[in-house]
Amino acid sequence: MASKGRGFRAETIEGFEVLVGKGDAENDRLTFRVAEPHDLWLHVAGPPGSHVVVRNPGRLPELPRTVVQRAAELAAWHSKARGARGKVEVHVCRVSDVSKPPGFAPGEVRLRRWDAIKVYPRAAGAGDEPA
Repeated sequence: MASKGRGFRAETIEGFEVLVGKGDAENDRLTFRVAEPHDLWLHVAGPPGSHVVVRNPGRLPELPRTVVQRAAELAAWHSKARGARGKVEVHVCRVSDVSKPPGFAPGEVRLRRWDAIKVYPRAAGAGDEPA
């Protein structure tokens, strides 16, 4: 699915729309202006990378594990951890748990609470194990 110049890429995973930010300012826009509080938010732990949002229009209490894992792989791929040899940690939380305190740089956020998942970085549509 094309991003149509909106500052983020859009994918569909098992019927869920997944949005991937393209830069710091676009990450902020995606997280704080496009995403809804009940959507899922993902970002690689540590290195810079794209904010990833999984839309949750049905306000499900939990999204399917396979969708979360695939979104986490995209978050790892669209980060400085892309070349990692092993699995990388990705933080996962609700958008409502993401905030931007005054003075934080574009793309920089604070998480109130989160879970972590370890995945291999994988591009959209990639079916093979990463190199």
